[in-house]
Order: sequence, then structure tokens, then C-alpha cells
Amino acid sequence: MSLGILGYGVYIPRYRISVHEIARIWHEDGESISKGINVIEKAVPAMDEDTATISVTAVQNALRHSGLSPSEIGAIYVGSESHPYAVKPTAVTVAEAIGATPHLTAADLEFACKAGTAGMQMVFGLVAADEIRAGIAVGTDCAQGRPGDALEYTAGAGGAAFVIGKNKPIATLEGMYSYTTDTPDFWRREGARYPSHAGRFTGAPSYFRHTLSATQGLLDKLGLSLNDFDRVSFHQPNGRFPLSAAKALGIPLEKIQDALCVRRIGNTYSASSMMGFARQLDLAKPGERILLVSYGSGAGSDAFSFVVTDEILEKRERSIPVDKYMDRRTELDYALYAKHRGKIIMK
Repeated sequence: MSLGILGYGVYIPRYRISVHEIARIWHEDGESISKGINVIEKAVPAMDEDTATISVTAVQNALRHSGLSPSEIGAIYVGSESHPYAVKPTAVTVAEAIGATPHLTAADLEFACKAGTAGMQMVFGLVAADEIRAGIAVGTDCAQGRPGDALEYTAGAGGAAFVIGKNKPIATLEGMYSYTTDTPDFWRREGARYPSHAGRFTGAPSYFRHTLSATQGLLDKLGLSLNDFDRVSFHQPNGRFPLSAAKALGIPLEKIQDALCVRRIGNTYSASSMMGFARQLDLAKPGERILLVSYGSGAGSDAFSFVVTDEILEKRERSIPVDKYMDRRTELDYALYAKHRGKIIMK
């Protein structure tokens, strides 16, 4: 039996605010900013949505796609940097909501935007060791951005969940590789409302160093070349960085462009690379090989190689495509956006 992805599901909030609307408030050139970051708009959670509710829906969609029941799930890991509570696991709330408790292990993970793929690694390990039959890894965030800061243009919301096991996978795992250093490009101290970042320092020594190094490490480990891959999903802090990473590696645009959800929903942080991976699976054909590489500030990257199986065609009718969530949208002006995100503080 092959270890791999049994099913996946996503959830993206309905509400959107455009880059132009945010720029209008701060008297900036929206057209220039949108073109520079390659982002049109971002997803905004409703006032009754958070990373827990987003996770629940994504997990329910993933279970439906996989064909498994909640009682078959032995582990749930939720990766996020915007958990509703500082002390109280989101993963337990998700497990209870889907009916998977009490016979499972559950935990929250934090590693900036790669916490979700760290969860994937943990579930793969448990399943490979035959400790559990199947488990779920979730990447989800309602990202924060200080008003007027560059992050405000891209900090979006969404979640992606993957059911991992050995029984009829839609994509088998060939291998994984991680590259990690202490590189402080982005941080938020306890009690701080918004994160801080090191501006341009988040590029070459951080995102690009780790993404490219993890990719090369995986290739060396598996004895593959980038020509062996049909589809690619990198972490998407904006719409420009993943394209620049692909160009640096010599990856043709057509192999990565289908993963660029960031253009329409913003940077969904822990869900970002996983959301792109889900959209690539929406479109993938049996036999195609997919490269998934996350990036988390602080800093590190996880790289994975998957090969799509015939099972993906059998299960596709049970999936809800990423495009369905991206296409449903209700636009907000800045005032309603500020209300939704709690940016107006009354004391």
C-alpha cells in the first residue's frame, strides 16, 4: 500500500477587498502596487469566521473527498499563526466538530507560513510507522496586517486540509526534505496585535534562500531533476516571489501559474502553498508529478514530491474545486473591511 494523499479540501471566505481600495485609503497608487506584487484582491473572513471555523469546513470537505469517516482519523494537526486562543488548541475544536474525538491525537503547530506542511510531515510519519490508519494536516490563517503597512495588501484568509494514509491515495508521496535556519525576517511577540517584518530582507536571505535550497535538497535526495515535474506549488507571500523562484530554478511559467491563488485571495499564510497544491490537484492528470515547497518565516522550507494516481479521477466528483471558492465573492469597502478585521478599537 502506498503512502500519500487520500483526499483534500479547502475553504476560502466569501468577502474580498481589492488592492486598489486599500491603496485609495492610504493615498497610494493602487495600479502600481497591484502590478508590483501581482495581487488583485484578498479574502477577508466574515465577522463570525476564524481559523477554527475555516479549518472545520476545509476538513469536512477533505473527509468527503477521501471517503473516510471521522472515526478513522487518528491524528489532526492544525498549523496557523492566527489561532483563536493563545492557550487552547484549535485542533481539538476541529476534531470535536467533525466527530473524530476522543480516540486520536491532536495538536496545534506554529512555524509561520509552513506550519501546515510541518503537520503533513508529522502525519506522514505516523502513518508510515503504522501508528495510525489516517490523519489530517491543516494549514489555515486569518492573516494580520497593520493598517497602512505593506502586509495589509496581501494578508488574506483561507484554509486547506489533507487526509493522509495508505488506502487508495490520489497522489503518492515520493519523498520530502526540509531546510531550516534561524533567519528573523518576520515575527510577532506575545501580545502584539500585528506582526513586524524586515522589509526587503524577507526576500533573498529568507524566502529565496530556503525555497531554492529545499527544492535542490529534495531533487538531490530523490535523484530527480525539475524536468521530471509537471506541476509546482511554492509558498505565495505575494504573486511575484513564487514566479521569481521558479525563474531562478529554470521552471517554465506554465508549471506554476495554476497554483497562484494569491492573486485573487491574498497570502493565506499557513494555507498558501497548500492551497496552490490543492488547485494543482484539481487540474492534475494521473501520472503527473507535483512539487510542493512551503516557506515559513523564521525560517524554513519543506519540500515534497508527489505522483498523481488514477484514483484522482475516481474521487474528483466528490471534491469542491478551489475555483468554486475563489469565484464566489462579495466585495467590501475599507470601512467594512476594518469592521470585519477588528481594526477599529473602541476603548
